[in-house]
Amino acid sequence: MDFTFGPDDAAFREEARGWLEAHLVDAYAAAVGTGGPGSEHEGIAVRRAWERELGRGGWIGLGWEGDGTYGNRTATLTQQVVWAEEYARLRAPARVGHIGENLLAPTLIAHGSPEQRRRFLPPIAHGETLWCQGYSEPGAGSDLAGVRTAAVRDPERGGYRVTGQKVWTSLARDADWCFVLARTEPGSRRHHGLSFLLVPMDQPGRIEVRPIRQMSGTSEFNEVFLDGAHAEEVVGGEGNGWAVAMGLLALERGVSTLVQQIGFAAELDRVVRAAVESGATDDPVLRERLVRQWAELRTMRWNALRTLGTTGDPGAPSVAKLLWGGWHKRLGELAVQIRGAAGAVGPRDWSPGAPYEIDEAQRLFLFTRSDTIYGGSDEIQRNIIAERVLGLPREPR
Repeated sequence: MDFTFGPDDAAFREEARGWLEAHLVDAYAAAVGTGGPGSEHEGIAVRRAWERELGRGGWIGLGWEGDGTYGNRTATLTQQVVWAEEYARLRAPARVGHIGENLLAPTLIAHGSPEQRRRFLPPIAHGETLWCQGYSEPGAGSDLAGVRTAAVRDPERGGYRVTGQKVWTSLARDADWCFVLARTEPGSRRHHGLSFLLVPMDQPGRIEVRPIRQMSGTSEFNEVFLDGAHAEEVVGGEGNGWAVAMGLLALERGVSTLVQQIGFAAELDRVVRAAVESGATDDPVLRERLVRQWAELRTMRWNALRTLGTTGDPGAPSVAKLLWGGWHKRLGELAVQIRGAAGAVGPRDWSPGAPYEIDEAQRLFLFTRSDTIYGGSDEIQRNIIAERVLGLPREPR
């Protein structure tokens, strides 16, 4: 595919940059740079308002298929890249609606009914509805086929009653809806008998969300307990949840990976500036590692661009996850190592009862320890590449 930026892309860039500069004012200007990795807790209220502002401007759903009938504007792949670049350049607030926009919406377009698309896509495009993802469980993380959450038909209300536990659920405290992978066929095993259900989160007594406090002191992730929670819709038909779920994961590691890397570039710039200011670049080993981080990020960008237009390649999502997970983890290590012993120093206030505060670099280091685990661990990604791409024997179980 040709990813050269043309005159139309340049005009689109000017429009995007102009809109962002005109609207990142007042409370939104104060929220610039908030909500990044390890800081998902920051400014939820203003970031949710920003989501509605983006919706009014038509900037949500640029990559959706169709003619923009759901309230979104459409854009080419290169224009989507342009928008992401300008958004990252101005450090606009981290999105709280990205799960609905980039994961659920394309899944509904591919697998949902016309009624489901008409019901759920416009509120996402307008920035009014937030979604979270109910996949992982205590016994089914990287091995998603081990899902045990069960759903049975609800004879009174229609739909399903869902019972089980989900874990590592980002934005669950603030989401209006959750798409849940659950077992609708009793006694089924592994990939069989699963369904992709849409569950409203506002069900007191039926859904409980417990934040998971991390060693960084923040709580990006949550546990979600479902006790007969009502699920109103099933996407793709009962029993077809595995195919729907796998299609969604490919989206998670496709376009959104490229957008993520643009944010990585801003983080790398801050680490490089800190290294120069501290004199760490005088150390040839650290200097070589910084150069390697820059080169690897460029490689990831071109790989992401190369694979944006490809479909049906079972290895591409896994390769992307392996690349960015390890890269980001190494960046977190560099962020504290360039500061020497000072990188391990915690709070300035040592008085009794004072809160233990960490700075941006330390938060990046702590959060990125999880990058090679969540979303499918490195071991799982290597197995996928070995078995599904290279045709090697399956790992003994």
